[in-house]
Amino acid sequence: MSEPVVASMAEVRSHLADVIDRARRDDTPTVITRRGKEEAVVVDIDEYRRLQRLAEQSEDAWLNQLADQAEVEGAEGAVSLEEMADLLRTHHS
Repeated sequence: MSEPVVASMAEVRSHLADVIDRARRDDTPTVITRRGKEEAVVVDIDEYRRLQRLAEQSEDAWLNQLADQAEVEGAEGAVSLEEMADLLRTHHS
């Protein structure tokens, strides 16, 4: 991926086809600014999909890590469903 081009909203509006072509053909993103503040980025659809997959994979890995940690922590002081039911019954009696 090439270094991004920075363009104002007005510039992008005037040259939208060029911005899309640059993203698609040249693999060059365009950072869109409004009043000097970065607001959005135009990237090629394949790059967007790749980034989405990476985000999903990262989230899945993070959730799996949390589940593994919870399982380890839970196994140390875990009680079965039956034991929990007995405890609740005893507590409410």
